[in-house]
Amino acid sequence: MSDNKQSILLDVRNLKKFFPIQRGLLRQTVGYVKAVDGVSFFVRDGETLGLVGESGCGKTTTGRTILRAIDATDGEVWFRQGENMINVAELSRRQLKPLRREMQIIFQDPFSSLNPRMTVMDIVSEPLSIHGMAKGKQLKDQVCELLEAVGLKSQHMNRYPYAFSGGQRQRIGIARALALRPRLIVADEPVSALDVSIQAQVINLLEDLQAEFGLTYLFIAHDLSVVEHISDRVAVMYLGAIVELATSTELYKNPLHPYTEALLSAVPKDEPGQTRERILLEGDVPSPSNPPPGCKFHPRCRYVEDICRTAVPEWRELGDDHWVACHRAEELQLRGIQTT
Repeated sequence: MSDNKQSILLDVRNLKKFFPIQRGLLRQTVGYVKAVDGVSFFVRDGETLGLVGESGCGKTTTGRTILRAIDATDGEVWFRQGENMINVAELSRRQLKPLRREMQIIFQDPFSSLNPRMTVMDIVSEPLSIHGMAKGKQLKDQVCELLEAVGLKSQHMNRYPYAFSGGQRQRIGIARALALRPRLIVADEPVSALDVSIQAQVINLLEDLQAEFGLTYLFIAHDLSVVEHISDRVAVMYLGAIVELATSTELYKNPLHPYTEALLSAVPKDEPGQTRERILLEGDVPSPSNPPPGCKFHPRCRYVEDICRTAVPEWRELGDDHWVACHRAEELQLRGIQTT
């Protein structure tokens, strides 16, 4: 997919989100947790960009900062409206409300993201009511259509969330996200809390909805095997920064960053009984409040050299739409996996 054939819907530039560390009676700021530290990427209209990495690397914070659920410390978030690009990070709360219709989120936990005191009708219709898009019979009809689109029945609308399984609850959450007919959906680990047998059903549903409604996804996950089939491109995140970004096929077959290679080694084989040599990373993930100098991955990298400990690697393109931040990317022969 080339830029001249498909316009960029979302363009994130040097996004940062630091949380202050406060101590003492006067709550003085003594440092910062650098949850997101200079993230840049773009998402083309109609595609799915997978954002993967270990728990705590800043994926969810990135997604919520893009949507202005939390405000960025620095950086720009450009979103296309018609022919114009608008910097979401600079909008006031009043200016932001109309944009909410075009940017929505699917939460990770279907058990805590739904209000147990609200019926399915109330949950799914709430965005439509807030934005004044429907009322009365028209509102009810739209909720019926949304429920049927996600594989539920219209008679489910008067039930409460406790009456549904985890997979059904996530479908309710997806229906709520679709209610305003958004263009961009941030899917924050939408299947990680579900049984493995249900995960594939939800992934297939998201793909079907993308084709039906013309959606663009930022798909956040910690498991590369989950994003393999749904993502057009994949960005790998480590300690608040993106270390590699490429098309899904290219990333899986030809990783250029040692961290990506380690993540791919943990992807299970398709056939029972088959195993893959696992790369075990030494040590723990460094604290985002005190990241290491140079390459943030160097304390755990088995290919580390002196330059990695002192110099921050440049973010550069080494192939067609294949970006990486690694000093040794050209010389290393890393092991990928074959995809189907």
